[in-house]
Amino acid sequence: MAADLVGLCDDLLAERAELDAILAVLDETAWSAPTPSPGWSIRDQVSHLAWFDGAATQAITDPDGFRRERDAVGDITEYVEGVARAHRAMAAADARTWLADRGNDLVAAALAAPGGIRVPWYGPDMSLASAISARLMETWAHGLDVADAAGVTRAPSARLRHVAFIGAQAFANSFHANDLSVPDVPVRVELSGPDGARWAFGPDDAEQWVRGDALDFCAVVTRRRHRDDTRLTSHGDVAERWLTIAQAYAGPPGAGRSPQARPS
Repeated sequence: MAADLVGLCDDLLAERAELDAILAVLDETAWSAPTPSPGWSIRDQVSHLAWFDGAATQAITDPDGFRRERDAVGDITEYVEGVARAHRAMAAADARTWLADRGNDLVAAALAAPGGIRVPWYGPDMSLASAISARLMETWAHGLDVADAAGVTRAPSARLRHVAFIGAQAFANSFHANDLSVPDVPVRVELSGPDGARWAFGPDDAEQWVRGDALDFCAVVTRRRHRDDTRLTSHGDVAERWLTIAQAYAGPPGAGRSPQARPS
């Protein structure tokens, strides 16, 4: 996929605008509503995005400083929970402004960065384009939690391609995150995009594959839907195993989602 940084940044801001449109109509009480992520409210989802946008901006503009702070974190799960706890008294309007400001700061830093830089993160270093794609993926995934909590159904957009791409690229990460050996077996991913376009990732001649709707795939690789609650199909034991542990983001896998209802 072409690393069009300006286009990626535009898509990130568009994803943020869609999330903000949901947040804008919620009253203060609604911000404390639980989301599908256990123990996390809508406010927690927003503070998480804002905080780690700030971290991503530092990773671009001051990578050595970011590494020092990252290496002092200790338990990453407790660190993430601590961020949520520290901002639970924040007013909704302030949280919206914080998220918008941090997103704008991140885009400005990315567009001003020299070409070819590597961006450190809590997992492996990434290209700048991958770092922005990862923030878009996080925005989409946490935005899905917010939408679910608010009772809103979002129309899928072509921006899902960024999420699907990261999800397919994170095949090895899915096994590493679960302390499993990475199978030496290629898996091809073939998806139907929101506009009917066909998206494919992986070798053409792979004997194992995953196929289905891009929205389903993105929800599974961000661990927002259980594999059994989608119409994804697979061929091969490795492909099917991957779908049960797929993880597009760095860090521990967490509990994931329990199956709710098998699609008819």
